[in-house]
Amino acid sequence: MKFLCVSCDEPMKFIKADAPEEGSVSIVFGCSKCNNQIAMLTNPQETQLVRAMGVSIGGSAVPPEPLTLTKGLMARREPSGDDEIVWTQDAEERLKKVPSFVQPMAKRAIISYAKENGIKEITPQVMDVVKEKTGM
Repeated sequence: MKFLCVSCDEPMKFIKADAPEEGSVSIVFGCSKCNNQIAMLTNPQETQLVRAMGVSIGGSAVPPEPLTLTKGLMARREPSGDDEIVWTQDAEERLKKVPSFVQPMAKRAIISYAKENGIKEITPQVMDVVKEKTGM
């Protein structure tokens, strides 16, 4: 995800991240061209999700080796039984509208809910229930 400065259409740079209270995180970005700054405040559930995914806020000072993310995902892949659960086309399209960095977590939460409740087909209605229960 990138933030663009509305004034000058420049990509904003990460400045800092603070954990102000109750599990929230405040992330500040700034425009190097006009010095405009914005802050994003996450709620505790978003913060917990990001930490659970092992994401480092602000990026890394060391450039990743080629295919680092792909290799990591392949190495951690375990049989999950997700093949038993079918997604309707409407549900798949709706999942695509979720921000890409959140999609894996959202998909896991939906599949987990489906397994716990004996649901074999993911529909937008199932997604609504999961959204309401998790606050996402």
